Amino acid sequence: MANTKSAKKHLRQTEKRTAYNTDIKENAKYLVKQAKKAAEANDEKKAADMQAKAIKAIDKAVARNVYKKNTASRLKSRMITSIRQMLSKEAK
Repeated sequence: MANTKSAKKHLRQTEKRTAYNTDIKENAKYLVKQAKKAAEANDEKKAADMQAKAIKAIDKAVARNVYKKNTASRLKSRMITSIRQMLSKEAK
């Protein structure tokens, strides 16, 4: 447990930042999952819409220093690739 006043403050700040970052990450993950679900259901229009929302959420997370640039790029790339594969399999 923190002993000094400044250590206690740092603990409060850390908890607040962790909660904030977790909310942003969970939202991005949720949108990615929704885009993949739409692609599995072969709903191309909804998948494209959810994909755009997910990309926007990931880019916002980068702007807020929640994700690093390369991490965001990797997440977006994997999402786009998997959605394309799902839609192309069901189109055949």
